[in-house]
Amino acid sequence: MDAGAGEEASVKVARRVLGGGMMARQTIAKSVSEVTQDYISKQSPLVNPGVLVSSLPGVQGNSEGPLSTTSETLHIRGLDQTQIGMVYEGMPLADPFTYGAYTSAMVDNENLASVSVSQGSSDLTAPVYNADGAQMTLNLRHASNKFGAYVEASGGTHSTNKEFVRVDTGEIGHSGVKGFVSGSYSSGNLWRGPGDMYRWHLDAALEKQWARNSSSEVIFSYNYANQTEWLYPTLAQWHEYGDSYNTSGVYKPGETSYYKLNTKATNAVVGTIKNHFDLGNGLSLDAQPYAVETYGPNNYGGTVPISGGYSGTQQYGTLEGYAPGTTGSVTAISIHPWVQTSSGLNLIGTWKRGLNTLKFGYWYSYAVHSEFQDYYAVDSEGRYAKSNGYLKADGRNITQYNINGMQQLNALSIEDDLSLLHDRLTIGASLRANMINRQFTEDLPGATPYKSVKNMFIPTPQVLISYKINPQNQIYINGTTGYRAPSSFQSQVGTYNYTTGAELSEPLGNYTPEFMIGEEIGFRHYGPVMLSVAGFNYNLTHHQISSVSYLPDSTVTVSQPIDAGGETARGIQAEVSTRPWYHISAYASGQYMHTSVDNNIAYGGDYLRTKGKQEVGSPKFLASIGLTYDDGTNFGNFNFRYSDSQYSTLMNDQGIPAYFTADLSFGRYLPKFGRFHPKAMLSLANLGDVHYLSSMTGYTVTAASKIKGIYGTTVTGSQPTYNVGSGFSAIFTISGTFE
Repeated sequence: MDAGAGEEASVKVARRVLGGGMMARQTIAKSVSEVTQDYISKQSPLVNPGVLVSSLPGVQGNSEGPLSTTSETLHIRGLDQTQIGMVYEGMPLADPFTYGAYTSAMVDNENLASVSVSQGSSDLTAPVYNADGAQMTLNLRHASNKFGAYVEASGGTHSTNKEFVRVDTGEIGHSGVKGFVSGSYSSGNLWRGPGDMYRWHLDAALEKQWARNSSSEVIFSYNYANQTEWLYPTLAQWHEYGDSYNTSGVYKPGETSYYKLNTKATNAVVGTIKNHFDLGNGLSLDAQPYAVETYGPNNYGGTVPISGGYSGTQQYGTLEGYAPGTTGSVTAISIHPWVQTSSGLNLIGTWKRGLNTLKFGYWYSYAVHSEFQDYYAVDSEGRYAKSNGYLKADGRNITQYNINGMQQLNALSIEDDLSLLHDRLTIGASLRANMINRQFTEDLPGATPYKSVKNMFIPTPQVLISYKINPQNQIYINGTTGYRAPSSFQSQVGTYNYTTGAELSEPLGNYTPEFMIGEEIGFRHYGPVMLSVAGFNYNLTHHQISSVSYLPDSTVTVSQPIDAGGETARGIQAEVSTRPWYHISAYASGQYMHTSVDNNIAYGGDYLRTKGKQEVGSPKFLASIGLTYDDGTNFGNFNFRYSDSQYSTLMNDQGIPAYFTADLSFGRYLPKFGRFHPKAMLSLANLGDVHYLSSMTGYTVTAASKIKGIYGTTVTGSQPTYNVGSGFSAIFTISGTFE
């Protein structure tokens, strides 16, 4: 969109767009929903992309506060963010090993052209290996053809603020080159508990038009962010403390939850070159190299035994620097200086001839990850100094793990699309062969295994069939597959308790990718009212979840990957939108889904009676309503969202109740000042200040209470932890475009 004149044009378009930009026309033979810049521009510029799509069918995008700098929580059709492929301009944007979604670190909302979700499958050529049932795609705006600038300033509750500026170069001379660069700074206080957060961000893009249908684009992003960590309550803690449950604002001796000991950094450097070349005679080539680096550190509070503790399975005598025979423990900050780099090359060759379009794809990916812990003792006021050195014993640093990982992936794909009956009937068949080599080492004394090497070969076929009844109506059916390679280093190597030497988490006994087979049948109608309805079914095998808990006397979390066997889900989703009527356009979406665990799960030498239970994190009903008003002078957007109750244990004995939220934004296009086109907007989130638990941080594979297995084994219950939904916030934004 052009700056200046483009801004004015977008206002006129907004008055005609369906659903206020909450629904866009789709033609591919699978479920896809999308929000466009018309909608994004009417939301708070501080929310993450997951919240932007949270009104779409089957989607739960939750916010932990008015501003968040860390990975986000997202669910689509009951699948969590570790099972959803995340793609930004052809690059994978999730953590390559844990699959955490760092969408807020990749791009500013002001630079997003659209955000889409594919609820039932991923694109065959998408650079992801964890998308067994869904994909979320972030698309960047294109640089303007004319020189211009955009500025924005926001502020509101909890000292939240954001400043943003973008400059478009326009076409440089007659070179066919144009670009933009933007920068932003945002900060705020945590809305519950002490602490704060800040984020510096840079986006840039440079395009070159080589010929009419050939172009190259360089895209770069940089993110530097840090925030006080959230603590996640159990259900009992939520009932006792409510929103006030979080880190402590005052340090007391032995207090590991002191807020200055608990911080999380989300830093990223992202770069890619997108090339599209028209080779003539129906041949074209897309070639895209990319590189993404993300790094910490993350910091937590912990207590370390002065004597008799462990390094791996090896017991030590006394921590260095402490007198022999000294007992007790030392309160310390645990610093996790993790770093990981993912790079790759994605090639897609296309040959269009007659009724056929044939595509060949090749994707190579290389990723490395290293992570360990350094513990530094704190003084009587909770302060630490790196100059004092980290805690060691027998010349080794005290840590639960010291790991290095590497992954290589080669994926080959072939796709053939046949168009018949004057392009009314389209039949597409494709196959992708994924070959993955992954290895981790655990450099702790006695670690078993010390090194783990795994190889995977996963074929993923797809069939997509679409028939256009007429230009306004379409039906489609598909059969798709997807997979997720086991996540996190804990699936291959263990972590160890430095207090007892026991293994905190065990590698997966059956290291097998999660695999999905899905089917959809859908109908779309396009006109003054746009409607999309789809029925779906999917089956998961080797469904993998992570049981997450806090290490005793610590805020360090321990993750245990678990193969939860099979899962079946079936349901129906729908969305409908209208063109503006008296400047008001409407949108509504809904989903009903029934899930069941397909088997009893092996646990502790016994089996748990999980067969037939509802899957965790899978509400039966989701619904949303959106209203947009835009008369070219005044505008507003209202969203209401409802989520049914959902379980947090596979035994279905604990969960969170149903909840609803409502958001409202309204503003005005202000009179022009010379070449400046200003706009003012007020965004109100969580009207009514509803207090609710939005989702699970850590599932429990067993139950919340003590139970007996099928063969009589007593299984001790464990308590899930939960994400707390953001409270009320008000953000005022003033922005404008310079022509």
